[in-house]
Amino acid sequence: MLLSFNWLKEFVPYTGTAEELGEMLTMLGLELEEVVHPFEGISGLVVGRVLTCEDHPDSDHLHVCTVDVGAEEPLPIVCGAPNVAAGQLVPVAPVGATLPGGLVMKKAKLRGVPSHGMICSEREMGLTDDHSGILVLPEVNKSGRKVELGERFIDAYELDQEVLDISITPNRADCLSVYGFARLIGGYLGLPVTMPSFDLKEEGEDMSNAVPVEVKDGDLCPSYTGRILKGAKVGPSPAWMRYRLNAVGIRAISNLVDVTNYILMELGQPLHAFDHNKLAGNRIIVRPAEDGEKITTLDGQERLLKAGDGLICDGEKPVALAGVMGGLETEITGESESVFLECAVFRPASIRMTARRLALGSESSYRYERGVDPTGMAFALDRAAALMAELSGASVCRGVCACTPKPFVSPVVRFRRSRAEAVLGIELTDDFCAWTLEALGCKLDRADNADWKVSTPGWRYDLVREADLIEEVAIFKGVDNLGETLPAIPQTLETFGMPESRHSFMMRVKHWAAGLGLNEAVNFSFVGNKDLDFLGLPAEGRVNIMNPLTAEQDVLRTELAPGLFQNVRQNIAQGANGVRLFEVAEAFTQDESSDTTVKEVRHLAFVLYGSRYDEAWAHADEDMDYVDLKGIVEKFFAFLHLPVPAFSMTEHAYLAPAVQMTLPNGAVAGVIGRLKPALADAYLARKAVWYADLDLDLLRETSQGKYTHFQQLPTFPAVRRDITFIAPKSLHVEAVLAAVKGVKTSLLESAELIDVYEPKGGEERNITCRFTFRKADRTLQDGEVDKEREKIASGVVKALGVRI
Repeated sequence: MLLSFNWLKEFVPYTGTAEELGEMLTMLGLELEEVVHPFEGISGLVVGRVLTCEDHPDSDHLHVCTVDVGAEEPLPIVCGAPNVAAGQLVPVAPVGATLPGGLVMKKAKLRGVPSHGMICSEREMGLTDDHSGILVLPEVNKSGRKVELGERFIDAYELDQEVLDISITPNRADCLSVYGFARLIGGYLGLPVTMPSFDLKEEGEDMSNAVPVEVKDGDLCPSYTGRILKGAKVGPSPAWMRYRLNAVGIRAISNLVDVTNYILMELGQPLHAFDHNKLAGNRIIVRPAEDGEKITTLDGQERLLKAGDGLICDGEKPVALAGVMGGLETEITGESESVFLECAVFRPASIRMTARRLALGSESSYRYERGVDPTGMAFALDRAAALMAELSGASVCRGVCACTPKPFVSPVVRFRRSRAEAVLGIELTDDFCAWTLEALGCKLDRADNADWKVSTPGWRYDLVREADLIEEVAIFKGVDNLGETLPAIPQTLETFGMPESRHSFMMRVKHWAAGLGLNEAVNFSFVGNKDLDFLGLPAEGRVNIMNPLTAEQDVLRTELAPGLFQNVRQNIAQGANGVRLFEVAEAFTQDESSDTTVKEVRHLAFVLYGSRYDEAWAHADEDMDYVDLKGIVEKFFAFLHLPVPAFSMTEHAYLAPAVQMTLPNGAVAGVIGRLKPALADAYLARKAVWYADLDLDLLRETSQGKYTHFQQLPTFPAVRRDITFIAPKSLHVEAVLAAVKGVKTSLLESAELIDVYEPKGGEERNITCRFTFRKADRTLQDGEVDKEREKIASGVVKALGVRI
């Protein structure tokens, strides 16, 4: 957000510097990026008056002028502009001045005539693209003060010389206007906020029903209003408006359109001006679009719409994408004389989904996505209408065309000072808390002195919980004034058994992995399409970036693997003998059903490479293998109190061999395996690279409600028996253990694989399993254990056809 310092001071009498203001805003939860000087390139220009203007003796288009710039002698200047004339007040670049682009003015001779400066056009000053002639200045500035000769141009005409570039977090929609900043600063410093004055003169008959407004979906559009203006003359805006818009990064178009942009930046209320004569049926209908509808927007592009996109329609056709961009058929042109001025509030989620899907961001959609103040609509509409009338000569018709299916109701949030003190760890007073909340625009009901009811204002969409109000109290108190000791967080039996938050689960996973000796990797979400192609990942579903930071980061990752393999490469290049990394992060794929059109799934990935141990004399030089990776995965499942998944061979894009992990309910939890050697070589790996990828969102959901259960240690000893099965090589060990579970026995406590022997050249292998038997209330006899062992052996032989 570009905030003009001068514009701000028209609302609130702030006396500090722009840098001090930026520091204060940073402490209030915003962040100053820099203080920009938009007109620094023309700071050397002065105001001058053309005293004489004669034709050049050796040219048919040049003029020889003398210009008074307040110096002892007038300047001789040769000018080629067709509109230069004696008596004009003009911007002058004297000798030594620098123009935008780096041109330094020097004394010169043009066809034999000396020229000591330049009379400038707007294009030469970097203000607009107009080069049809020099800029002729008014005698007085916008404040009514007579301009003095020799005065700096930017001072004389009160250009915005300091503009603060401030980062706005998505929750602070209230700070997307000059008024929003003034309201915040005024409340914090106790300064009065002065709203801009205007004189709205309504003329003629009541036109409140001249354009009936119908809103089909109140959730899409809670309120829609409009005014009609007649007799407008479209032309350029006055210089003060054009230059102010230029300072905050908006291109001037025409007086009518510029007013809508001016009010947008000043009050934060998006507006749109329709050519009233082009509205078929002389009516407005606000409705959701239907699948397959089309509209041509102001940029000349035809847009294919989907169900749910907001549309503004006349009696026959769509005329605007609600909250995003107007339609081409009803745009304001040089021939427009009747205007329908729209002022509305739309549902943020709908605007966000439409704008992102169509890649059609605008200043209006940027604000609508975050929430526009419904209580400021009337003032913004009236001020805009008055400005349009002033600048275009239009008359404002009486009455407002309106439809408000869902009037604004201020949300009510509880606030307890005791809770704020417990969270912040400091003592507060009721007076300070009340002052803070009222400075934010809240209304307080303090009937219960210990539990206030706070009505939040329409411009603070982010104040929805008690914690939000406590945060504002902390900000106004000053973060640097909070105690250094973290407040106590009491745990009661009431919280036991409550679902674990997603953040808490992720932090627990990270702490577990770090405790296991793995190092956490944090990679950019951006990778290159070539990285995904190299690993053989499908092109379908990728989310490409329109304005990538670099050519190597032009798509959102669909898996975590590219980043982790690059981490392995970087570590090997730095001489690492062993790499043990994990990463917890999202992978992204296209999903049209999502509000953002992107599906985000959080994954946990591991990568192992090289030496099993750090270099030390006590350990042999051994490389990590599949067993290390599988052990980590099995330990993680145990950490989540989940049964060990079923492991089965599968085909994979970049892993071979690859093993799929399946939960008892059939859901695929992830995959583990070895990076294909041909691919590993590109990452400088000369040994095996082992990789695992787990669906962390799925595992979190599956593990909800599962806790550690304690049981008494066994009193009586266990008895163990081993059985070796002679089985075909194609028979998986898991099948043997599954067959054991299918045998009904009351004494078997556990069964595990302890050895596999494969004779050379044979088609069979020996699978040795160890069985543990135990009785909870007595010591077992050898005879009954042997009987159970034989029962298990015969059951497996019968089920699988193996031999003992």
